[in-house]
Amino acid sequence: MKLEIGNFYVKDIVFGDNLSFKDGVLVINKEEALAFIREDERITEAELYIAKPGDKIRMCPVKEAIEPRTRLDDRGVFPGYTGELAAAGEGTLHALKNCSVLVVGKHWGGFQDGVIDMSGEGQKYTYFGQLNNIVLVADTNEDFEKNEQQKKNDALRRAGHKLAEFIGACVKELTPEDTETFELGQIIKRDAEVEKLPSVVYVMQPQSQMEEMGYNDLVYGWDMNHFVPTLMHPNEVLDGALVSGSFMPVSSKWSTYDFQNSPNIKALMKEHGKTINFLGVIMSNLNVALEQKERSAIFVAQMAKSLGADGAVVAEEGYGNPDADFVGCIVALEDVGVKTIGVTNECTGRDGKSQPLVTLDEKCDAIVSCGNVSELIDLPPMETVLGELQALARDGLSGGWAGDEILGPSVREDGSIILENNSMFCGDQVVGWSPKTMKEF
Repeated sequence: MKLEIGNFYVKDIVFGDNLSFKDGVLVINKEEALAFIREDERITEAELYIAKPGDKIRMCPVKEAIEPRTRLDDRGVFPGYTGELAAAGEGTLHALKNCSVLVVGKHWGGFQDGVIDMSGEGQKYTYFGQLNNIVLVADTNEDFEKNEQQKKNDALRRAGHKLAEFIGACVKELTPEDTETFELGQIIKRDAEVEKLPSVVYVMQPQSQMEEMGYNDLVYGWDMNHFVPTLMHPNEVLDGALVSGSFMPVSSKWSTYDFQNSPNIKALMKEHGKTINFLGVIMSNLNVALEQKERSAIFVAQMAKSLGADGAVVAEEGYGNPDADFVGCIVALEDVGVKTIGVTNECTGRDGKSQPLVTLDEKCDAIVSCGNVSELIDLPPMETVLGELQALARDGLSGGWAGDEILGPSVREDGSIILENNSMFCGDQVVGWSPKTMKEF
């Protein structure tokens, strides 16, 4: 299976007369793009902004991030979601790099929404502070969700994915600056020199805990609460087969942009044939009931063993209840002789002294930590706020609060904020972006 992604590097974004890309400058006709967004009758208010690194801009409540792309064969970028169901992982894409479409609520936020700062101390807490961003700030007529802590955000998230396709189309007929090729052939009967290398699988645990449909991550447009562990080609993940959902404390979330650019997958692909024999991705899930968790762990371990894996990397989207899936999966793999490394955040409390994962096992002896979700962050006011900052305190955003006996409200009168790392949009970067390190004292 061979996937080619032609890259166009965005150095600047401006509004202008015609959607175009030239010499690193992305030009967007704002009214044309907004008219396209408003074709969904659920969108009641919409505006577009540009947010670049160094801008004194704070965004809240941020709901989703997507890389603008287009397919050369006219199929939808996200099969089964924005286009007809078709296999992903082969063919040619064009992508606008150093760039994302961000979706921000005009008013209402929820547990799964977060904060992005484009400059200052807060910029480093999320990967998207480094990118040139097209920001859609919008509201919908989905009144039934406005006072719900957990929101599906369906209209807003779909608007973001469609806008990313709309913008990405401007590079369809252009020649890319460079091309990334991702190719991984059949698992068995590989070259003898490759088969001598340690065989590795990557186990992903996307968010799928909500039994009501519409909140979870999607695979080919299918709610992953229905999913059971399945072997997938890594190219499928990079090629739009997975779409981020609207559940989980937001620092733990994997945005669609994260799936499209998964650094862990790219690193494993790069090492294939050099230091490892990369077997592919076991796409697992996260469950609620203990029996469901145990069943998934059995499936994952059986597949890894049957594939002949010597080692595995397990990454979870979330923490708390999902820690049981994460730890159970690692233990099951170790029990069948597959040496396993886990990648996760941890919840050690504001003082850093609590148990890092809900459940632990002595067989989990190789864990990469992406930081403490409960770490307190105090940020000064920002000149411009896109969205509604009060959502951080008012609407139950993970990591924010209306009032605290010692700390006061998350949102202060002068526009400064205090929050837990929990509220930084996709801030833990378990997919492989994380710059955090552990220090021993």
